[in-house]
Amino acid sequence: MIKGFVFDLDGVITDTARFHYQAWAKIAQDDLGITINPSVNEQLKGVSRMDSLNIILKFGHRENDFTQEQKEVFATKKNDYYVALISHMTPADILPGMKEFLDELRAENYGMSLASASKNAPRILAGLGLTTYFDKIVDPASLRHGKPDPEIFAKGAALLNIKPSEAVGLEDAFAGIQSINGAGEFSVGIGDPKILHEADLNFNCTAEVSLAKIKAAYADQNDQDLAID
Repeated sequence: MIKGFVFDLDGVITDTARFHYQAWAKIAQDDLGITINPSVNEQLKGVSRMDSLNIILKFGHRENDFTQEQKEVFATKKNDYYVALISHMTPADILPGMKEFLDELRAENYGMSLASASKNAPRILAGLGLTTYFDKIVDPASLRHGKPDPEIFAKGAALLNIKPSEAVGLEDAFAGIQSINGAGEFSVGIGDPKILHEADLNFNCTAEVSLAKIKAAYADQNDQDLAID
């Protein structure tokens, strides 16, 4: 049975992708001499800060032009821009339907943890007024590998003291779905089903997310697994 939910943040609870894009675009143009586009931004979703920088450098064919120390400076500057942009977030920035979904989960006493690569996740949750909803937050600094590695979602379940098979992970990025699946959890994709085709269950947008549908799909999958066994 489902005992807990492990959430990605960007694109699932709120949309900070536009702020990340604005901050990365500024760094790329001003410091790296690279002009990025929305297709590059898609590759940055759910990815750590340093991995994002490396993706941008590869896109601009400059992956070997900077030292690790220089990269750290760029990443820090990007974060400073980003923090300034997100400092004005409010509950109005919660994506459609998600506050109601979180309320339903809390009413039914499900554990909830956050599995975001963003070191600013606690700050964002505070701005959204959602801090008290999440029992645990995975510390990105404690991770050895980024998504699509399963480590972050595995830790999200472990923090709730539940088995991976008892956890539902929610993501809007392909790398995130791979992470959830790799952790052995039930994966819920939010977004284009063609991109998130490896998800166990898909919703086109956050407004469609339904606890009843998740429970039904989870039960169906377990019934199929038992039939195979």
